[in-house]
Amino acid sequence: MTTDPAASPSHWIAFAGHRRIAAGERRAVARAVKEAVERGERAPVLIFEAETSGRVELDLRGTAEEVVARLDRPAAAAPAKPPARGPGRPRLGVVAREVTLLPRHWDWLAHQPGGASVTLRRLVDEARRTGEGRDRVRTAREAVYRFLTAIGGDLPDYEEALRALFAGDRAAFAGHVAAWPVDVREHADRLARDAF
Repeated sequence: MTTDPAASPSHWIAFAGHRRIAAGERRAVARAVKEAVERGERAPVLIFEAETSGRVELDLRGTAEEVVARLDRPAAAAPAKPPARGPGRPRLGVVAREVTLLPRHWDWLAHQPGGASVTLRRLVDEARRTGEGRDRVRTAREAVYRFLTAIGGDLPDYEEALRALFAGDRAAFAGHVAAWPVDVREHADRLARDAF
């Protein structure tokens, strides 16, 4: 998962090998990475979105000021077609999309007060409320997994740490990452705070 620097969140973290070289606001991290590379950093430099662990690809050509200035420019993309006007109430934020259901589902929806749309919105809202905790755990685990997959594959007990993460075993995860380089371990622990 690689993201466009112009569209990514404002806080990044950068590593040279297993050593954290910068963390914080994206412009400061970009500048620190450019400076580290210019000083001759030999370890591979990886930049991540601090919360999601999405990889950030940074164009390091030119001066530090040019690198930072490019952050606010979106990547070149194909020209977007104007959206076709269709059913829905776009001014209210209502967007019409296709939903495929079995006949028994449509029959059930037809007998609900308010109709199919109202019932589906209510069901989605209820599912979001009841699944919030599970979603937070899943999102945290995915962030830890992305980070460790990119940076920790050569660390001892790497696979065991991932197994413990997805098994929900906080103690085993902490035990497996205990001997890792401090910067990697601290960031993995921070990402994993909601994973268990």
